[in-house]
Amino acid sequence: MRVIAGAAKGRTLKAVPGMNTRPTTDKVKEAIFSMIGPFFDGGLALDLFAGTGGLGIEAWSRGVERTIFIDREKISIDIIKLNTEAAGMGRHAEIYRNDAERALKLLEKRGVAFSLVFLDPPYRLIHMDELMIDMAQRSLLEEGATIVVEHDAGHEYPDQMEQFILLRKQKYGDTAVTLYRYSPGSPDGGTSDADE
Repeated sequence: MRVIAGAAKGRTLKAVPGMNTRPTTDKVKEAIFSMIGPFFDGGLALDLFAGTGGLGIEAWSRGVERTIFIDREKISIDIIKLNTEAAGMGRHAEIYRNDAERALKLLEKRGVAFSLVFLDPPYRLIHMDELMIDMAQRSLLEEGATIVVEHDAGHEYPDQMEQFILLRKQKYGDTAVTLYRYSPGSPDGGTSDADE
């Protein structure tokens, strides 16, 4: 695993030992960033089920100002710390050990709002749509924020969801990526053209 582009291009990232964490492959990561970027002009990113931190690090390397990394496993937190140091992120990374729901409550108290969110949970967790709605209700998303959901290709997330516009769905073997844009002015959801 490595950082593909930007300020930390070519830096090697460590994987979490064992089989419980499934890092995003370089191929899928490249595809995600070609769909949502490929580069950014500031903004705050959230890597909620961070694992190795690879997606949040890549976002920072490509221009996001700061990334908040959250994972519930101590070993993942240790690896994220090593990887953000290897990438040279320094003060541009915040790393917390917590579960997703509790973390969102704490972030709400801080009054932060994200322009980019990565949701790449263990594949048994298939409630990312509920988590997205919860984030919206807690005012954790900027208008126009991009949400990237990485999930098992056998699971489908809805095309229409309150205040979220589907941008794109793509499958890569047993992995799928579903992209949404947060659009609070569109309460009934809807579809958007991916080439916009």
